[in-house]
Amino acid sequence: MIDPKLLRTDPDRVRRSQRARGESVELVDQALAADEARRSSISAFEQARAEQKSLGALIAKASGDERNALLSRTKELAAKVRELDASAHEADEHYTEVVKQFGNIVFEDVPEGGEDDLFVIDTEGTPRDFAGEGITIRDHLELGEMLDAIDMERGAKVSGSRFYYLKGPGAMLEFALIQFALHKALEWGLTPMIPPALVNPAAMEGTGFLGQAADDVYYLERDNQYLVGTAEVPLAAYHSDEILDSKELPLRYAGFSPAYRREAGSYGKDTRGIFRVHWFDKFEMFTYCRPEDAVAEHERLLAHEKEFISALGIPFEVLDVASGDLGLSAARKYDCYGWVPSQDKYREITSTSNCTEFQARQLNIRMRDGKQVTPLATLNGTLCAMTRMIVMILENYQQVDGSVVIPEVLRPYLGGREVFTPKG
Repeated sequence: MIDPKLLRTDPDRVRRSQRARGESVELVDQALAADEARRSSISAFEQARAEQKSLGALIAKASGDERNALLSRTKELAAKVRELDASAHEADEHYTEVVKQFGNIVFEDVPEGGEDDLFVIDTEGTPRDFAGEGITIRDHLELGEMLDAIDMERGAKVSGSRFYYLKGPGAMLEFALIQFALHKALEWGLTPMIPPALVNPAAMEGTGFLGQAADDVYYLERDNQYLVGTAEVPLAAYHSDEILDSKELPLRYAGFSPAYRREAGSYGKDTRGIFRVHWFDKFEMFTYCRPEDAVAEHERLLAHEKEFISALGIPFEVLDVASGDLGLSAARKYDCYGWVPSQDKYREITSTSNCTEFQARQLNIRMRDGKQVTPLATLNGTLCAMTRMIVMILENYQQVDGSVVIPEVLRPYLGGREVFTPKG
């Protein structure tokens, strides 16, 4: 939720943000009108309520006709107070519903554009020259089937399309990635967490996943709960309705959980293999910090992501995500795109967002700094999305015979094994 004070004092700033997002600029005027109606209704109610209280004192001192007149006025006023209270409540609800439609205020230096506009700000590593090595590139699914590491057919039989089994080398790679991610999280001073993968509506809405992303989440109607698409949701809601001591900030977590996504709107895209699936496991980083420290913390999370990908030896690009592709909660987002040899292009493998105070306002998370109690900032970043990183490893480390060399940093978690060889 955006800062109501900003809406009143600098509506043009909000208009610029809406325009950058490709969203309704007219919504700003609607919100201003709703805010005026809300404040007017509350003021009328408070005036009537104050008069009602003052009449009580007068009645105690009055007698005769004056007392009867005051009692009659009290009855009239009581009905009016109830009516004004209902109107104020209705106006406040309307204002809240309008304001909830705003995405976070986009930083002014974020590049404008949509999901097809890719603004590369850094490139690390060099893709292998497979042709020069005499290797005909296989995609991750062909390699996974040769290694007996991925079983899509039985995944579809048991659960439907976009489900899979990781087995043998595939499962071993995930377990090794989990251990390596945990090692790095502890090295960076993050507190490891295993959060619930089922959350209440308030948690899902508070993190911004029931707005533009509502069609992509799994909802269990009978239980009125949601399956999370990222550990960001339960990690953000962990301190909901709490006041944290600013001296204890930043709080940095690394949560491991399954992620469930309907992949709405992706029909026909990435249908082969495990790049785009309905379920995968993921380590997610999450930070609570002072608002003035959020930009530096965002760079810190990006540095962690880059260090992790570099350690695995995956060539990648860093993108400053365009304003129209930020999602509801982010004021700025950086994505890392790893090299996919079979597609001859880079594809998204991590993302880190600075959500400023947006989520904290909705989740009622505040910090106490001296006598002041104010919203704090939240940030998130992918440490390792398992399936996509397995895609990267299989394709970038493949050999001419279909074997796959194991990245050196993962070998300690696999008993020193250096290579996976095709079955048989």
